[in-house]
Amino acid sequence: MLVVAGILYFFLSAGGRREAALTHTLRPDDPQVLQVGARIYAQNCVACHGTKGEGQPNWRDRGSDGLLPAPPHDPSGHTWHHPDAQLFAITKHGLAKLIDQPDYRTAMPVYDGVLSDDEIVAVLSWIKAQWPLEVQQRHDEINAQYRKSLPR
Repeated sequence: MLVVAGILYFFLSAGGRREAALTHTLRPDDPQVLQVGARIYAQNCVACHGTKGEGQPNWRDRGSDGLLPAPPHDPSGHTWHHPDAQLFAITKHGLAKLIDQPDYRTAMPVYDGVLSDDEIVAVLSWIKAQWPLEVQQRHDEINAQYRKSLPR
């Protein structure tokens, strides 16, 4: 519950969120972006999230180390439930920063300083391009609702 509250606070507070939402829009229809995204996914994501985005077994249950296994990025997971800006922020800055809980432990690496903003958009675009069209359309609707909720 605390994680959800932190995410909502982050996304509903500062005016800079509007700019981020418009700047970091995924591009699942751009072949050049997808080519870069596929390479980055293979290099940085496949070990935990799987070759087909299937994630790790029992991804909803914390392991003996207290960490959640990597969730699937396919339609069975929750990745597509989040707007582009949130996916970008989690990938770049990490969940602990996003929810303002520095002690929150996660196995997900922070990619700030590892991947450029364009590379993060590329890998997230590639993930989105793997979803069935109906899931992509539902994700587009989530993005539209999110943009409407931002302060002008």
